[in-house]
Amino acid sequence: MQETILILDFGSQYTQLIARRVRELNVYCEIHPFNKIPDDLSAVKGVILSGSPFSVRDEQAPNPDLSGIQGKLPLLAICYGAQYLAHTLGGEVLPSNSREYGRANLTFIDQSNPLLAGINRLSQVWMSHGDTILHKPDNFNVIASTSDVAIAGYQLAHQPVWGIQFHPEVYHTTEGGKLLHNFVVGICGCKQDWTPASFVEVTVAQLKNALGSDKVILGLSGGVDSTVAAVLLHQAIGNNLHCIFVDNGLLRKDEFATVLESYKHMGLNVKGVDAKAQFLSALSGISDPELKRKAIGKTFIDVFDQEAHAIRDVKWLAQGTIYPDVIESVSVNGPSATIKSHHNVGGLPDYMKLKVVEPLNTLFKDEVRRVGHSLGITPAILNRHPFPGPGLGIRILGEVTAEKVGMLQEADAVFINALKSSGLYQEVWQAAAVLLPVKSVGVMGDERTYEYVIALRAVSSTDGMTADWSHLPYGFLAKVSNEIINRVKGVNRVVYDISSKPPATIEWE
Repeated sequence: MQETILILDFGSQYTQLIARRVRELNVYCEIHPFNKIPDDLSAVKGVILSGSPFSVRDEQAPNPDLSGIQGKLPLLAICYGAQYLAHTLGGEVLPSNSREYGRANLTFIDQSNPLLAGINRLSQVWMSHGDTILHKPDNFNVIASTSDVAIAGYQLAHQPVWGIQFHPEVYHTTEGGKLLHNFVVGICGCKQDWTPASFVEVTVAQLKNALGSDKVILGLSGGVDSTVAAVLLHQAIGNNLHCIFVDNGLLRKDEFATVLESYKHMGLNVKGVDAKAQFLSALSGISDPELKRKAIGKTFIDVFDQEAHAIRDVKWLAQGTIYPDVIESVSVNGPSATIKSHHNVGGLPDYMKLKVVEPLNTLFKDEVRRVGHSLGITPAILNRHPFPGPGLGIRILGEVTAEKVGMLQEADAVFINALKSSGLYQEVWQAAAVLLPVKSVGVMGDERTYEYVIALRAVSSTDGMTADWSHLPYGFLAKVSNEIINRVKGVNRVVYDISSKPPATIEWE
């Protein structure tokens, strides 16, 4: 049984980051809504309570039942979690005199406390709360303070329960990793044996047991998630895995043939399906981005269903769903969750009557890459930038036509190839060329032109939730612009997008 750290989510923007930091210690953890605590805690070695946008004084504030946890398992409460324990155990939590947000320094540390072992006085921490613990319960011992926050950290007397009003999971808390190590490894006693190799070994064994000799179909996209899922399944069931790679006509230049060839070298049982005409027909006359997504999704389902029926006795549908998709499908406020629509085949209709297997649904994207590396998957696939499921269909603003697809494929190829040849590709999290629905006046030779505009987009990020525009060298951008205008017929102007997320999204549609 895999030892686990349980993270209870109160809706904090940092909850997934807590999980990432725990997993960086090679310790498995799971995020559950505060109101959906698992019944079976036998594998749980410790519990972390997250922060929250709520105040403990709000009428709708999260109110978990910790009776099966407190005093029985080590418990670390962060920010809202720390204030919640203080509030419910007899302390007083009130609005701060001044909003406690941003960097602070620990002016007092009880270094004899196991949670703070090795943490230095004046260590920088990150505060993010509007309330503060003004009066502590009698059985709370203060273990850390800042110049503005007297009770920055505490422990319940004679109990393995700690609370901190700062966020150890964020980069700005400089010794946050050490604090989490103290809790997860030192206090909870986790063995740090959850590695990519151990994940592969356990997962392949589980897949063999669950699938037996059944046939499984998987829609490949050419991306990291579906590829790693396919290789894991192939190790478990061999050619009983049937992969379908659909060319929707909206892939990058030459991508269908290139990716299909790489899959064959990996020994996967893959069928390539040329459905370009069907997708372009479905998109004819549509300019609204949401209607384009729906048209692309419906056509994919039709094509995939047709190909799946050509394989006899299929019982399972495999998907490359990863852990953030699972988390985002569950609301901390109960069953009224809005399910995120994914780029995989999660929207297949009920009439297909297939059971679903998702071998990556406990992993974050960076962990998927590490598992892929341990499986020997080529870096050309593992290190690819994210690419949207609707492909170039949402990078062509307005109606999608074969002519526009051709133009954008050429411009995109110039940009991506230049990033690779200049050694900049791995410095960028995602890069794209976008065809704008406007034309501008230009001059080529002695002639006036009136042609399309290409916008280039490149961002740096860790998970796509936030992103900053990449500060690519001016000389590089000038070279790419010149090459696109000279090589791509129909384009006479190139611009560079310098918007960050938020407020802008990474994709334009």
